Amino acid sequence: MHLFRMPSLGADMESGTVVEWHVAAGDAVARGQVVCTVETDKGAIEVECWEDGTVAALLVPAGTKLPVGAPLMALAQAGESVESVAQQAVAAAATGSAAAAAPAPAQVRASPAARRRAEELGVDLARVPAAAPGAPLTVADVERAAAARGTPAAGAEAATPAMRRAIAAAMSRSKREIPHYYLATEIVVERALQWLERRNADLPVAQRVLFVALALRATALALRSSPDLNGHFVDGAFRPGAGIHVGVAVALRGGGLVAPALHDADTLPLDALMARLADLLARARANQLRGAEMTDATITVTSLGELGVDTVLGVINPPQVALVGLGRVATRPCVVDGQVVAARVVHATLAADHRVSDGMRGARFLAELDRLLQSPEALA
Repeated sequence: MHLFRMPSLGADMESGTVVEWHVAAGDAVARGQVVCTVETDKGAIEVECWEDGTVAALLVPAGTKLPVGAPLMALAQAGESVESVAQQAVAAAATGSAAAAAPAPAQVRASPAARRRAEELGVDLARVPAAAPGAPLTVADVERAAAARGTPAAGAEAATPAMRRAIAAAMSRSKREIPHYYLATEIVVERALQWLERRNADLPVAQRVLFVALALRATALALRSSPDLNGHFVDGAFRPGAGIHVGVAVALRGGGLVAPALHDADTLPLDALMARLADLLARARANQLRGAEMTDATITVTSLGELGVDTVLGVINPPQVALVGLGRVATRPCVVDGQVVAARVVHATLAADHRVSDGMRGARFLAELDRLLQSPEALA
């Protein structure tokens, strides 16, 4: 029997709500299949199951909010009786529910994120009431207690939506835990842009490749020679990424930000990467992202150039260990072959985790990014 549990879809996610089931009891499930949609502080996310089997029982109805790790579905695997697995799972779920309904112990129950937030705000957890009797304290509980103590302005809570609170928690954790270092360089991209313009000239608009796709391709390839910028820092140690999964920062129309992953970006030809990027952006803005896209990114790239920003100094998204920033493409005087000429340039920056890498490694990465963008035809 495999118990499919509420996944963690973000560094500071504490709970999620199953808003829709895409399978029913008796359905066959293949590895990687979307089985439900879960609502988190960052929106609705389609969640995949990474085991093969047959759905024996759905343990919670749609609309149920549960903590990370709570069982949601029982899966009968090869050779197992679906009926037997269903009976075991339902009995275990009933036992768990009864245990959850028992009186809470005297010791304060709080999530790790809530304890960190209470320490930041100077809140005594023993004086914080939980949102539901017997439930562990959450970050929201702590912040409500802090707001009540500080008599905030009317409407302050309404002006801070759940997504903004989730972003605030992740970025606060980043600045608290990660010793950032920053590097920046100016890359002449005149040749790359001229090549891209010639390549796009005879193509329909829908098939044209944007400069950001070229930059993402170059970033992914540059990471092959800088593996200590690609991965996660977990439990006090660096874990290299199993692949180069580039998170792309996407601003949402209603406000907020997500950074879903382009999986195996270094293996995608340029046209395929552009198509994958367009699909990812459309689904991000339609709240149709999948769980793996929200959790697998091994580095993030953020580009604010279209808004006129020259230089981006980003905050690393934990547990990642690096973030690449791209500014706007601007025409500047440059010295090329001993002559001062007008050329288009872009400022590229790197924010990296000093626990894992140092300035020399970061400088080599930026130099490799520059080198790759000087040979755009090799990126196709």
